[in-house]
Formats: sequence, structure tokens, C-alpha cells
Amino acid sequence: MDRRTVSVVLPAHDEAGTIEDIVTRCRDSVPELLEILVIDDGSTDGTGDLAARAGARVIRLAPNRGKGVALRRALSEVKGDVIVLLDADGQDAPEDIVRLLGALTEGVAMVVGSRFLGTFGEGAITPLNKLGNRALTEILNLLYGVRLTDTQAGFRAFPRSLLDGLVLRAVRYEIEVELLLSAVESSGRVLEVPVRRMARTYGTTDLGSFRDGARILRGIVARRLRRGRRIVAA
Repeated sequence: MDRRTVSVVLPAHDEAGTIEDIVTRCRDSVPELLEILVIDDGSTDGTGDLAARAGARVIRLAPNRGKGVALRRALSEVKGDVIVLLDADGQDAPEDIVRLLGALTEGVAMVVGSRFLGTFGEGAITPLNKLGNRALTEILNLLYGVRLTDTQAGFRAFPRSLLDGLVLRAVRYEIEVELLLSAVESSGRVLEVPVRRMARTYGTTDLGSFRDGARILRGIVARRLRRGRRIVAA
């Protein structure tokens, strides 16, 4: 996949303390960068204005609609040959994007930045969220015949062609699994590369461990039942 143009998509809700830094680091770190697209999901702290000042293209939603809705809107407008999804909270390092792009070779449907293959900084994940991530990953691996370590990671790269004919319905954090399973069910491979995960330095997450964990679990099981057979990864 030579000379690929890259769209970096940053979903953001009240990330004024990190958004300028993340946009700048993306701009400095990503080869063949075409655009940085920030989806300002109903922020009230000036996130969108700061992102635009740093050089991002900004789409504004109001009121806050949820990560799934925000990413669905973003993915309908991206222009690059390759899409990189990265949270705007500063917990993932934009400098690691080159690792994902390097692994996105011909025949690969998605590259996931795995925190569990990489490193967690102190305070980067709570014990409850770590346990929940592990449990959801094991269930998905069992039902879909794959061997992944971080199915809930929001840091990932994939060719825009993955979206061809794809209908996304996620509203909240189940968007990660919806996209991942679309890649698993495609004719390509899903790879993981190690990335760094840091603690938040600003703001709080909208993720509800129990509420969103239950939504994600329902989505995994319901999709598997609709398929009617086990999928074996390439």
C-alpha cells in the first residue's frame, strides 16, 4: 500500500486540556498525513476551537451524542486512503501511529494498538476496567476463533475500503467492537502492535464500566448469533 494518504480521526468530548497537543503531535508524527479530523461531540470547554487553532478540521455535534455516533459521522466524511482512530484524551501516544501504519500491509484489514502487548503507565487503567477488557476479549476470541489481546482498544488503523458497504449502528463505546468484527469478518487479517498507554492528565472519561460493558457484550453475542456459525480467522 504505497503512497497512502492518511486521515487521523480524533473523537473528543471536553478535551480542552489535551486536544492542541494531540493534534500537533499527530501533524508532526504521521507520514503522508492528509487531514486531522476532530469530532467535537458536544464539548462545552472550547475543545473544537482549540482543535481548529491547532490545524484540525473540526466537525461539531450538539448536544453530546456518544462516541459511536461521533465516529459514524466522522467516517462518513474522511478523505484519506487509510484511517487512524485515536482518542483525544492524551492516553495514547500519536508517535505510535507509525507502528500501526507499518503493519498495515496488503491483505491486512485492521491493525489494533494493543495496550496489553505494550505498556501501561501508572494509573492508566483501573483494575475493574482491566478485568472487564480481559473478559470481553476472551469472550470475543472464543466466539470468533481469533487470538487478540485488546479488542476494546480505540487506537487502530485500517484502509478506508473496509467501510465500503458497511452499515454502522453503534451509539457509544460498542463502536470499537462493531468495527473490529467487521474487519474479522472481512477477507483480511487483523493484527496487533504494542503501544504505550498513559494516565489521563485532564478531564474524565464518559465510559461507564458496567453500562458500556454490558452494551459491548450484548453486541458481541448478538452479532455472533446472527452469523449462525463460528468464524475462523485467517
